[in-house]
Amino acid sequence: MTSPQHPPTAGGTTPPPGCPAHAGAVPLSGPRFQTEPAELYREMRRDHGALAPVTLAGDVPAWLALGYRELHQIYSDPVLFSRDSRHWRLWDTIPADWPLRPMVDHSFDSVLWTTGERHSQRIAMTENALEGVDSFELRRTAEEIADRLIDTFCGQGEAELISQYATLLPALTLVRACGYQDDEGPGLAHSINEFLNGTEESLKAFRHFHAATYALVDARQQAASADIASRMLAHGGYGREEIVQDLAVIIVSGQQPTADWIGNSLRLMLTDDRFAASLTGGRHSVNEAMNEVLWEDAPLQNSVARFATRDVQLGGQHIRAGDMVIMGIASAHHDPQIRTGGTSFTGGNNANFAFGHGEHRCPYPAQEIGETIARTGIEVLLDRLPDVELSIPQAALVWRPSVWMRGLTALPVRFTPAPAARSLR
Repeated sequence: MTSPQHPPTAGGTTPPPGCPAHAGAVPLSGPRFQTEPAELYREMRRDHGALAPVTLAGDVPAWLALGYRELHQIYSDPVLFSRDSRHWRLWDTIPADWPLRPMVDHSFDSVLWTTGERHSQRIAMTENALEGVDSFELRRTAEEIADRLIDTFCGQGEAELISQYATLLPALTLVRACGYQDDEGPGLAHSINEFLNGTEESLKAFRHFHAATYALVDARQQAASADIASRMLAHGGYGREEIVQDLAVIIVSGQQPTADWIGNSLRLMLTDDRFAASLTGGRHSVNEAMNEVLWEDAPLQNSVARFATRDVQLGGQHIRAGDMVIMGIASAHHDPQIRTGGTSFTGGNNANFAFGHGEHRCPYPAQEIGETIARTGIEVLLDRLPDVELSIPQAALVWRPSVWMRGLTALPVRFTPAPAARSLR
């Protein structure tokens, strides 16, 4: 199959032969990713099939895998669809200030981009460091921080739960577990959010976050402690740069997705009558809401990326060697071939891609840490403020303008003013 002829892109340059930026390519940007992503993915599947041609910031071409089976195939074949971005054949055309560079650039030598035996060794170091997190201590820390955050607004009868709670809780909990200073949490959370959104401030935010991580690793090289950074250094065999990059992956992969998991689950429980009756303490309902969110509003809706190592036919499209493929997690979760008859996955079905799949799947200890923080945050909030409810119409809630992450800009609520936790002790 020959590749179609390519028209000039919006920027006035002609895409290289064989790239997916042909007529009909959909920009991965714009308000519809906020307002109606499921409908947009349905249209893309209707027009292009299981793989759709898309363009990233700066008219950079890529493919978006929309189908569940196709996504599973890509995740399961790391030889044909490599995580190593050095296979990308467009690097020579990518400017140094491209806002998505931190999410793709292989020069950031992290566990995200390694493959084969090297990846297995790096992931072993990461898992070992994460397994050293005591689950009881983690929950105690999360409860302590959750109570402290709630104390700042519980007496007011109203709050905005994204900025005042959901964003801060995982950041502050992970900061302590990794070894950063407690007061670095809010600033790190802001930086992570900025560069995940792919804004003009992405590179600046990325540099701020990495500067703090270098400082932490340097401090732990001088004096170890009972934290994740110290255990990574104690593993041996890796230098300063590798430790910094893998520690950055732990924080970035854990903070914003967990924050959105909390926010999206609370939104569901505050707007869906199926959960209203059990807001006063049903632990099972929290678990159901969290699992449903992983299917319906997964925090990570599109993931960068895999790179074809040779020409291949997939989903009715001709993928050229060196093409970038974006992992369409949200679209795959709504694939009509697995969601026949309006099937709902609110029970124990865990066959979602919210944590990835295959050799680069989020390590199980990391999943457990994120789930513990999210579940604790939701439970503590509902225990402390049992009559919490939205203070604006559900239709007025706004999703963040990110094609990668799915989360609300704000979740304003009201409740009966309650005493601070410290006054109850």
